[in-house]
Amino acid sequence: MPLKIKKIIKFVNPLTYNTFTCPPKKYNTFEGVFKPTLLTILGAIMYLRIGWVVGNAGLFGGLTVVLLSVSITVATGLSIASIATNTRMGEGGPYAMISKSLGLEIGGSVGVPLFVSQALAAAMYVFGFREGWLFLFPNHFPLLIDLIAFVVIFSIAYISAGFAFRVQYLVLILIILSLISIFSSSITWESTQTWQEWGDFPNINFWGVFAVFFPATTGIMSGVNMSGELKNSRQNIPVGTLFAIALSTVIYIILCWWVARAAPPQQLINNYTILIEKSRWQPLVLMGLLAATFSASLSSLVGAPRILMALAKDGVIPCGNWLAKLSKNGEPRRALLVSAIIVVLALLLRDLNAIAPLITLFFLLTYATINLVVLVESSLGLMNFRPTFKVPIIVPLYGIIGCILAMLVIRPFLSLVAIAIVFTIYLRLVSLPKEKRSADVRSGIFTAIAQWSAMKVIQLDLTNVRAWKPTFLVPIEDGSQLLGEFRLLLDLSQPEGFLQLLGIATKNQGKKLSLQLQELASSFRQHKLLTTISVMTVEQESQGIITALQALQSAFFRPNILFLRFPTQASEWDHLLPVFEEAKQLEIGVMLLGLHPSAGLGRMEVINLWIRPQLDNLAIMERLEKGNTDLAILMALRLSKAWKAQLNIISVIAQQEDRKEAEYYINSLRDLCRIPITANSLIIVGEFPSCIQQTPQGDMDFIGLQSIPDFNFVHQMINMTGSSCLFMSDSGSESALA
Repeated sequence: MPLKIKKIIKFVNPLTYNTFTCPPKKYNTFEGVFKPTLLTILGAIMYLRIGWVVGNAGLFGGLTVVLLSVSITVATGLSIASIATNTRMGEGGPYAMISKSLGLEIGGSVGVPLFVSQALAAAMYVFGFREGWLFLFPNHFPLLIDLIAFVVIFSIAYISAGFAFRVQYLVLILIILSLISIFSSSITWESTQTWQEWGDFPNINFWGVFAVFFPATTGIMSGVNMSGELKNSRQNIPVGTLFAIALSTVIYIILCWWVARAAPPQQLINNYTILIEKSRWQPLVLMGLLAATFSASLSSLVGAPRILMALAKDGVIPCGNWLAKLSKNGEPRRALLVSAIIVVLALLLRDLNAIAPLITLFFLLTYATINLVVLVESSLGLMNFRPTFKVPIIVPLYGIIGCILAMLVIRPFLSLVAIAIVFTIYLRLVSLPKEKRSADVRSGIFTAIAQWSAMKVIQLDLTNVRAWKPTFLVPIEDGSQLLGEFRLLLDLSQPEGFLQLLGIATKNQGKKLSLQLQELASSFRQHKLLTTISVMTVEQESQGIITALQALQSAFFRPNILFLRFPTQASEWDHLLPVFEEAKQLEIGVMLLGLHPSAGLGRMEVINLWIRPQLDNLAIMERLEKGNTDLAILMALRLSKAWKAQLNIISVIAQQEDRKEAEYYINSLRDLCRIPITANSLIIVGEFPSCIQQTPQGDMDFIGLQSIPDFNFVHQMINMTGSSCLFMSDSGSESALA
């Protein structure tokens, strides 16, 4: 290629020029999906274990095992087809399917063990190849066979996936010839063997046979792994995968019938090479076995690096930039080297029997998650889920249940280990810094749950005071107002509260205020506090607050506390009086913060809760319910817990004769409101203003708000207590007694 043209290509596509000089080859349905999938399914189990399955289970039992196993992969294959026809997939195959829907964390937690399983599966298939080789040459050194076979497989994969697929044509021919050798045997038309319809299952039960056979059906991801290099993944993956499953199922069914006629059950159980011995041309069947295991290992080694590369590109694993780079011909050779290291280490272990079931379990977890993707997206009814190949919701549901049951049947304890590994990776990924990522449907899931919950609340008309939680409406004229109150609002709201930040803007300040509130809301959310914002452009602050209170009455998260600040000027107080009145009519509690100009929030160590004892001649419960103290008690308890502060309950009575009744009232209040025993009680006799000097110095005083709030009283209390004060008015929806 002329240098000038190369420069043009570099200019047009600078991101890919450094990795390859020509676009990678794109594969069609047959070459990229159908062939590798079929060859992986028709593997060592078909040649060495199908007779054992029928010997234990009988013909009908063996067919039941095969069809039950296939039904799970059919459901998963249909789900794969549905996902593939909904979007054009990128690199990563199953990882891409899951992460695009359920998020990077879930996709990565499944994708990492899936990659390791693919690499280990390549080693297992090499072991299978060695067993077939030793059948021909029993004196050869096993480790040498493994290493030579792997070097050949690695060399083919290193050259290119295209070369690997061309080699698989030879494998396909050998497998076809081996099947011809089997079905052309005289057993096919001359057998006099009476087959056993249902087996006796000697030394094993039905599920034990199922556990041995099921791994034969877990090769359906071989084509999906090539998702980034297909000509049209939306068409190639569904057609190639489903046809490979269908053809392999037919072959397994016919083989069950064939082996049932080939030998009595006991011989089928004890002789793993029955297919070879009873075929017309034994060398062809043996070559088919060697070719099948060789091809399965090659497909695994071709697929694993592509999953690793996709994980690297998304930053799921370290050294992502290094691993994500491609060779000049578009091959993920760096990821292939990492995969090869894992395979070599596995080969040197010499025995994968201990972790072989774990590999199958990780495949099953992947299948279950793919089915979950389809179940979730189809259930939500999202507009972006419009697959051209639709499946009934029962299909992914069956796939999930089938995968879970198969895991429990194969190895219950190892299933828990596999789930624990996935969950540990998930927790690790959740803790990583969140960069801007592609959209997924998790927000749709949460929205659907919220809508369902909202509908239930509306239908049941729940007003249970035990379910009360603070939902603040916080009017803000300038973002700096909230900086000094940030810690206080956070402590009053956490852990289950809700903040609605209401920006009250003038005509020219709306955009600036909106940006300020977005930043503040983000800070609250980082502390796990649900926070929303809205901005209103109004002429007068009070009118904007009243309008917001009225409009939010129909909201699902209706505010139950209006958070206001004590104005420094009496003229501003007059504008707030209609707000107090409107909040009272709408049954919304009011919390008025009087921030002491010097003390601020003080040491955050002492909280004084002022309670006016109800001394009426009524039952104690009626007196407790009559007082306007529920909101003050609840918020004082929340703040004292957040600050780990000393709580003082302070009451003022006019005469000494009322002390006994006041003590009874306060003790009953403490008992029924479950106020901690560490809280101090203090009853003072005298006039209210003069009694303030006898109280402990607090960092925050909780005081009841008058029915008609008085500016002078509030101002006086802030000055006399020498601390910041929160003046409270109940909404009627909360109860400290609940």
